[in-house]
Amino acid sequence: MASTPLLEFKNVNTYYGDLHVLKDVNYTIGEGEIVSLLGGNACGKSTTMKTIMGVVRAATGTVTYQGQEINGLATSERVRRGIAPVLEARRLFARMSVFENLEMGAYTQPRGAQFDDDIARVYELFPRVKERRNQQAGTLSGGEQQMVAIGRALMARPKLICMDEPSMGLSPLFVELVFDTIQTINRQGVSIFMVEQNANMALSIAHRGYVLQSGAVVLSGTAAELRSNEMIKQAYLGEMEAPVA
Repeated sequence: MASTPLLEFKNVNTYYGDLHVLKDVNYTIGEGEIVSLLGGNACGKSTTMKTIMGVVRAATGTVTYQGQEINGLATSERVRRGIAPVLEARRLFARMSVFENLEMGAYTQPRGAQFDDDIARVYELFPRVKERRNQQAGTLSGGEQQMVAIGRALMARPKLICMDEPSMGLSPLFVELVFDTIQTINRQGVSIFMVEQNANMALSIAHRGYVLQSGAVVLSGTAAELRSNEMIKQAYLGEMEAPVA
């Protein structure tokens, strides 16, 4: 990891009214890493992603990106600086075409040859998206919508993509395709911070991971360390020790 993390949370606390959601949370995501955030429902995973994007603001603590504090920046400025989201449940513009949804991802970027190159990149990654480019996004299958959502994020030319449950509601075939694509994007130089319920798949491609419980980080380590941890095996990987005969 580089000496200065690409993204860092330092003692971040967030609230929804009186509800204390993130509690002195610390994360680091380095250049070129895939980092997975694991945890049960309502533990603060999605709030983490919203805090990165500026939808939720840290009450205390700092969020830094490329060594600069971004606590007060608008979401659009965070995207402009190179952070792009892939939202939970895709959140496409259902009545717009696939192409128009991709255009929306590039709203912080200049039009011209760069835009054409970025569209070509998305179509190369997802030939099916190219086939469906004139189709209304709301008529696509869940897997096809996830391809468009990832493509939309790539149109912002991000250095960091924050993915919230990328495998949610997808068939096993599309889950494999999505995770293969995440690795391909990462090899192209994009860092990934990923919230994911499918711990087996997430840890199979991640470099490192964090485990969040009730808004606090209770465990962190390399993906291999987390996969071998007994608590992780029992809570997230569906593995139990065999009973003694």
